[in-house]
Amino acid sequence: MNAQPLAGRRVLVTRAQHQAGKLSEGLRTLGAVPVEVPVLEIVAPASFEPLDEALRNLARYDWLILTSANAIHALNERAASVGVNPADTEQLQVAAIGRATAEVARRSGFHVTVVPDEYVAESLLESLRDQLAGKRVLLPRAAVARDLIPDALRAVGAVVDVVEAYRNQLPEAAPELLRRALDGGLDAATFTSSSSVTHLAEAARVAGLAWPFAEVPAISIGPITSQTLRELGWPPAAEAEPSDIAGLIDAIVDVIAKQRCP
Repeated sequence: MNAQPLAGRRVLVTRAQHQAGKLSEGLRTLGAVPVEVPVLEIVAPASFEPLDEALRNLARYDWLILTSANAIHALNERAASVGVNPADTEQLQVAAIGRATAEVARRSGFHVTVVPDEYVAESLLESLRDQLAGKRVLLPRAAVARDLIPDALRAVGAVVDVVEAYRNQLPEAAPELLRRALDGGLDAATFTSSSSVTHLAEAARVAGLAWPFAEVPAISIGPITSQTLRELGWPPAAEAEPSDIAGLIDAIVDVIAKQRCP
């Protein structure tokens, strides 16, 4: 097997600047040229009060659902500000979606008991089974996010409080960086969240670039991201399995291999 199956291939990395390292390093190991165009910038929410209020009243929750490292970092920062340690709340059970999120949560002191493999409602519900009816759930997340998971939790009887922990915004430099990336040519584009799709589409609009990018395969980290790609007219060429960075890199290798062997 070729030790560098992505040799010379230019792969668009759309993750936030502080999160791009793991994907870019994995691509370089396989010979690819990661082309980083951060389309997400993590900033504070419009108000911290809803999150602070939830943290002050953690004792009323049965479950805390952590969907990303960004949510964990925001949660920890605000917990310190209000003098609360969520990891010490005895009755609180914690579900972290995905292995990477669970790893960050455990390093932060959370006692994670449930780790669904994918950020999809079905995976979360399967993992929690019959533990949700009548339970109160805290879901801290980005200001703009799809409602599939909270809706699914409510459908099985959970009382869900969704609180804004942070916002994703488009970095000012993204449109120009994207223009340069396309001028150099791209062999694939990667997406690790629905926000990365919508923000890249916005960067393309601002830069006056055609969307989707002609003859550039889109590769998605999971079902919700894939759905967003389809909604915006760019059906993914592949979807990671499992839904993590390692799975995403494997999907890129598969797509590039198929390009070489039509």
